Amino acid sequence: MKKGLVVFLWVCMLMGCEKTLNLQPDKQVPKLVVEAQIETNQAPIVALSNSLDYFSEIDTAKLTNSYVHGAKVTIDDGSRVYTLTEFTMTLSAGNKFYYYSTNQTTPANALVGAAGKKYTLSIETAGQVYTSSTTIPVLAKKIDSVWWKKAPNNPDTTKAILMSRVTDPPGYGNYIRYFTKVNRENFYPGYNSVYDDQIIDGKTYDIQVDQGVSKNEVQRRDEHGYFRRGDTLTVKFCNIDKPSYDFWRTWEFTYQSVGNPFSSPGKVLGNISNGGLGSFCGYSAQYISLIIPK
Repeated sequence: MKKGLVVFLWVCMLMGCEKTLNLQPDKQVPKLVVEAQIETNQAPIVALSNSLDYFSEIDTAKLTNSYVHGAKVTIDDGSRVYTLTEFTMTLSAGNKFYYYSTNQTTPANALVGAAGKKYTLSIETAGQVYTSSTTIPVLAKKIDSVWWKKAPNNPDTTKAILMSRVTDPPGYGNYIRYFTKVNRENFYPGYNSVYDDQIIDGKTYDIQVDQGVSKNEVQRRDEHGYFRRGDTLTVKFCNIDKPSYDFWRTWEFTYQSVGNPFSSPGKVLGNISNGGLGSFCGYSAQYISLIIPK
């Protein structure tokens, strides 16, 4: 009886020691977020925004207001320095997308990506200077062919999978990122979109190509990876350099870990100087299309 009384008193003492904690997260100074790319035969695209607090309530207006305007943006291709101009694109529902690029209507300032070249990006805004560099590799790793198959072990006969035959050249260090486009939709990257050649160096192999996904939409597991009979497909198969691979590899790992209490902590490896977030990536792109008959 005395033992039970002692335990009871001890529990009461612990309860009396509880203290209500009111944690207020620090307000962080916004950081520059850079989403920049240059692709073979395409003009560069540079989107600039300010980061938002982790616990921010995000809506369309807040995202629109996060864009950075009036920055001085240049790209050096090793031969000359190109000055980029800010453009506006109207998206669905009247939303705006702001980006910097070269004016392709002015031949003297028209820059397009070329394989085998290095590009250096410079951004001046709010009294700070940010730099980054990327390369567009020579298109060495390629898709040889694509074909479709009926979705295996699936009662839905309208579903299909896409197969490809890929040749990896001898020598490690061939990194790729892929996207798919279905009918008139946009190109979307695969759920896991980047791969290296540590296992398949110097080989020709067959591999399934999963349909790309929009990371802004809720993903349905029963639809993951499948295409449909009657679809017109285009695969965008890109050779990228190591920093671009590291950025997207760590970005996708972090994205897939959100909400998982058992996942390992991760850090996105960007390539923007001066504490900037994001990346500047070069793409050597191959496009290949296929129509799946109904």
